[in-house]
Amino acid sequence: MHNITFDFAGLHKHGTAFYDFLALRKKVFVDELKWDIPHNDEVEMDQYDTPVASYSLVLKDGKVVGGARVMATTASWGDHTYMLRDAFSGKLPKIPAEVMCEEINSPLVWECTRLVISSELRTQKERTECLRQIVDGLVEMAQRAGASQLICLSSLALMRALRQIGYDATSIGKSYKNADDGRRYAVLSMPALYSYQKPQPVSELIEYRMSA
Repeated sequence: MHNITFDFAGLHKHGTAFYDFLALRKKVFVDELKWDIPHNDEVEMDQYDTPVASYSLVLKDGKVVGGARVMATTASWGDHTYMLRDAFSGKLPKIPAEVMCEEINSPLVWECTRLVISSELRTQKERTECLRQIVDGLVEMAQRAGASQLICLSSLALMRALRQIGYDATSIGKSYKNADDGRRYAVLSMPALYSYQKPQPVSELIEYRMSA
């Protein structure tokens, strides 16, 4: 497995990787978790897949097996900013505003979304390594832009998984139950630092998904 990172200006350098990531998102979030989000028969894509977003993907034997999206909390595109800020302002009715303790709008903080790992990675070792490469790629892009913190909306299982492979992830704000998949989600925060431990098997990895 290996990691690639890019923004819209670099999509062409990686063949169909971006489209394949959208297809993986559709398979997991729509087909498996039954989320009611924009999609067609092939891909899932929403209002935050714009030129202000960047991506960290993991490939195995040339195939996308995991990835996530990231953008600064100062980002905006048309009527939208970033997902959690839009939820805080009431633009996303499926995500309660109280998941955020306060509005964040800082170049030092980046938001991660749509983290997904393919079910084709069947061993705990593979899934753990895939998660580490995805998150280290997110950290790389955030650090490059001068950011020092990452936030995301995800199931609490992700927090445990991140801690087990060396990231200092904590839960902030109130959790809520996702009406589509029945899981509890909360805002997670962690320093934009690389993992500092060797990856360990994580039994929960198949259970978490990063929201929106």
